[in-house]
Amino acid sequence: MEPFSGNVRILSAATAVPPHQVGQEEIKEFARNLFAGKFRDLERLLPVFDNGRIETRYFCQPLGWYGREWSFPERNALYVEHALELSEKAARRALDRVGVEPEEVGTLFFVSTTGISTPSLDAKLLFRLGLSPNLRRVPVWGLGCAGGAAGVARAVDHARAYPDELVLVVAVELCSLTFQAGDASKSNLIASSLFADGAAAVLIGAGDEGPEVLGSHSTTWPNTEDVMGWDLIETGLKVRFAKSVPQIVRTRTRATLEEACQRHALELGDLRHFVVHPGGARVLEAYEDALGLELGSLDLSREVLREYGNMSSVSVLFVLERFLEEYQAKSKEYGTISALGPGFSAEHVLFRC
Repeated sequence: MEPFSGNVRILSAATAVPPHQVGQEEIKEFARNLFAGKFRDLERLLPVFDNGRIETRYFCQPLGWYGREWSFPERNALYVEHALELSEKAARRALDRVGVEPEEVGTLFFVSTTGISTPSLDAKLLFRLGLSPNLRRVPVWGLGCAGGAAGVARAVDHARAYPDELVLVVAVELCSLTFQAGDASKSNLIASSLFADGAAAVLIGAGDEGPEVLGSHSTTWPNTEDVMGWDLIETGLKVRFAKSVPQIVRTRTRATLEEACQRHALELGDLRHFVVHPGGARVLEAYEDALGLELGSLDLSREVLREYGNMSSVSVLFVLERFLEEYQAKSKEYGTISALGPGFSAEHVLFRC
């Protein structure tokens, strides 16, 4: 079989959020009351809610729900219910934006890390969306914040192998359902200032419109598996992450992106567009330092962080949606979709517009 020589492109992207929008100041007061007496230096730690540059976030449950302890089955039942609802909304919007019927999709990559289901949720989403029963289903679990970029990368690989198919990527995270009210750790307090819920969908395939994807590059660094992840406890998934994440971005990201560029005969300076996962205010500053970016290069990432917080794998696809809304075809301007996540790992997807 001759290798595919056409252009695989990002055809559309769309997003969805749950109904409960909460201001950051309200969440800060909620945390102050919930953790009173559990942290010796709580007032010194609470400014983390202000320093993150987040104004609003969206949750699948009312704020008061998070003040109680819930069992893992109770949390996971809500995950299944709300993840399906949000995934369907985002997927329909992505298909509608380019006038694609559900049965035209040949493969579905389903990305999530904040709940579990067997069969995986893509099996249920398939029939809710009206996708073909012969659809190829590829569930992707455990990549955390890197999952959105990785899902796009793997979907592009698949589109090259099956050029007559459209490939749909759906990412959904309900980070709020993993919040542990009884966990008086600094990691849990920081997570409560940062994470939120949402879903996104990206349609990929051969075509003449939309950014052309050149390829991708993945890196997993040794001896970093404890930097970020979950600990499984009786009440569910307990967050684990180290304060070293911004430093890893600052010291290691440039080399991985340079490697990605070299594979396509590019220099890092050739990149003009940066669709970067907004992991946090300090993470974005670390990206700017590492890559020597011009002022304003990460404005879209900062907008998403300010309005939605960190939605793990989903966030970079929210940034991608905004980029596509502003996208205008230009002659050989290059960019990257980049994210980091558990492993500890980096994913870069290079494109040309």
